[in-house]
Order: sequence, then C-alpha cells, then structure tokens
Amino acid sequence: MTLSTNQQTNKYTFDLLGKLSVGIELTSNPYLLPLENLFSMAARINKKRGFLFVSKVLGKHIPVDPAVALLTGSALAARYMEVVHGETHPERDQILSGLNGEADQKSEYRHTLPEQTLFIGFAETATALGHAVFENFKNASFFHTTRELVSGIDSMINFEEEHSHATSHRCYVNESIFDNDQPIVLVDDEVTTGKTALNIIESIQEKYPRSEYTVVSILDWRSEEDQRRFKETEERLGITIHTVALITGFISTAGEPVAEHQLKKEDDSLADPNVNEIYLTGEDVQLTSYSSELLSARYLHHTGRFGLSDSEQISVGAYCEMAAAKLVQVRSGNKTLCLGTGEFMYLPMKIASYMGEGVFYQSTTRSPIHPVEREDYAVKSSYPFTNPEDGVTANYYYNAEPNQYDEVFVFFERTVLENQMQSMLHQLKKVFPVINLVFFSTHKKEVQ
Repeated sequence: MTLSTNQQTNKYTFDLLGKLSVGIELTSNPYLLPLENLFSMAARINKKRGFLFVSKVLGKHIPVDPAVALLTGSALAARYMEVVHGETHPERDQILSGLNGEADQKSEYRHTLPEQTLFIGFAETATALGHAVFENFKNASFFHTTRELVSGIDSMINFEEEHSHATSHRCYVNESIFDNDQPIVLVDDEVTTGKTALNIIESIQEKYPRSEYTVVSILDWRSEEDQRRFKETEERLGITIHTVALITGFISTAGEPVAEHQLKKEDDSLADPNVNEIYLTGEDVQLTSYSSELLSARYLHHTGRFGLSDSEQISVGAYCEMAAAKLVQVRSGNKTLCLGTGEFMYLPMKIASYMGEGVFYQSTTRSPIHPVEREDYAVKSSYPFTNPEDGVTANYYYNAEPNQYDEVFVFFERTVLENQMQSMLHQLKKVFPVINLVFFSTHKKEVQ
C-alpha cells in the first residue's frame, strides 16, 4: 500500500497493489489523531467491496497492545460525552496520550449518564469495541448483536448488514431492555454507508419506538448522499440520530479489486508444538441458560450477548483480573499473543490487558483478506481454517509468523468438539511453539 498526502487539503490516496486506488478527504479529526496510528489498508476478497480499512487499534486483524484497544473505547466514550452531552471527559488527555503510544495508563473513570442508556455493539468486529465504550459509563446497559443461532430464546430484533458476508444480525435479550423510551447508542468500528445502523434503527423503531439514537464509530466515511439518508430517516421517523466518530471524511475508489485468490504459504508446521488445555470454569464463571443447537456448553453471561448492566460490568472487570492472574502462572514466554475467537473478543482483550508486558491481542475473523508480503501492506500472512464451533464456516487469523511469539493463548467461550478443532490447530502449529487453548464453559458431559 502506497500513501500519498496533500496536507493542505487533508486529502490522502492509498494505492492497493497497483490495482485499486482509495482516496480519502478528511472532514473532521477532532483529536488530531495521525491516520497511520489508526489504520492501514488491505485488499478485501469481497465482490461488493474490494478494500478494507485494517484497524491498528481494534484488535482484530492486526495484533495490538490490549490496553490501546480498550483506550479506543474510552476515546469514543469521551467524544460521545462531548457531542451528545456537552461534557468533557476528565481523563481525555490521558486517554489520547495512550492512544498515541505516549503512555499506557488505563482510564478508570465512569461517567454517570443523565438517563438510562442502552449501548449495542455490532457483531462480529465491534463486540469488544461496543463493550469497551459501555464500560466507561454508569446508568447504562449493554449487549452485542450476534450471528449465532441460540436455542431456547427468540431474537427480539433482526436486521441485515448488506456489505458483509455474514449479513444477518440477531439480538437475544430480554424484551425489557428494549421496551422503554431510553436513548440507544450503536457502536461499530467503521461506518461506510450507515445502512447497517439505519437497518437496526428501523427494526427497533417499528417495535419499540423512541426519540434518540447515536451512531458511534472510529471511522465515518458516509457520503453526502448517505448523510442525507440519515436526515430523511430522522424526519420520517420523528427521531434524532447523533453521529460520533474519531475520524470523518469521504472516500472514493478507482480501479478494480485484486483477483479472488490468496497466496499459498508453505504447509509446514513447527516441530512438535506443545498444546495445553486450560479450563477457566467453576464458581467464578457466570453462565447463561442458553446454548446452541451445535454445542451443549452454555454461553458466558459476562460477554453481554444476552444483556449486561453497569453494575454487572464491575464484576466482569474483577473476573478478568482473576482469570489473568491464573493465566500468568501458565505463561512461559516474553512475547505472547492472546487470540480471541470470532465474536468472543472483549473478555480475552480485557484479560490480556492484565497479563503483563509483552502481551499482544487480536482475534480470528470471518473476513477473507488478500495477503501480500510487503512492508507497506496491512495483511502479510493469512491462515484459513474451519470454525471449530460449527465445523463449517471459514475463519482466519492474520499477521503472525514463525518465531514472532513464544506462545499463544487461544480463548474459546465454550469447549468445542475435538474433531472440529483439528483445522484450526493445524494452522496454529505453523506459527506457535506453545499453544494454550483456554475454555470458559464446558459441555455438560465434561468434568468441570
């Protein structure tokens, strides 16, 4: 990826592999954050959209300091307070210093909102980001949407995300979380057209009408036409939609996406990697009543998939600190990767933030990206495997090389079937000499 800049007009051009050119015109950067600190770019294997802003602060495709990923949620919380409530976060400067790599101090401040507010994180990429924004507030509740099919409970709201390859979102929460007129804050990592946000607003408004929504994102690339669509929706539904972002601007593209194939890496595994299974089960784990048709192991309550209050979030933080203390006893290397899986991002990220120096965090993903081994390109290596939880869906982890880490901790919300674990294990063994598989909930027949 080659970047050219016109500082006088705030215009940037990203050249993706000589095939596709992406232009950016910045319209707002309130915290004066350097773009190169926030994202790089890669070619996406998707006919609907051939490029991807690869976040350097989200903890998805690129390994990050987990504290920085959590501070990104705090920065969005600070901006939300300014835009919607006209208040300044008392630790804003500290947060921004951490985000720029100048300090690594966590923000512990929690702002009390004037009225009860519901925060919703979008699956799969923004489950952790939404949670990281929510944890900055009192008088708030949270859940994240999910792509999973859960047994024994109906989805209260369903909506679509057209540009994704896993388009359907479900909301498995008690009706009481929606059956009110409280403000709703929708959190996503990036808003390109805003259609996903409008889709959920339309779905909520049809069943549980209210007057105020806010769309929060790291990046907001809505065109003037997209912004008009927001205004039209506000007028038609009689609502207010605030928008909050760290970066806003317009994007344009020229050229064609790269061909839909991935580079082949040599199919060699490291010599006899050490594979360990760690079970963080027991009295300290709060499980839900729900499982899926595929796995009998119950989901974790702490994730927020089924709803989480601000008071419950305090116990989440304490649990993550306790879990980290147990994993630190197992940790053997100086450079460690903590790898979340799919939607299960926040708890692994939070735990990783308590595991000491030399710890990096990222997550597996459904998103297929074209890898290229070039210094100026965001995704240099790709490891495809079949999702162990369903044995079908293609998943990936990116940007890891042999000898880069001493070990990996792979976090699973629930235990998976052993025969469905082999595809992922095969890809992990190519990179990591020590593989620690961490499970938080076991199948009913397994020993706790």
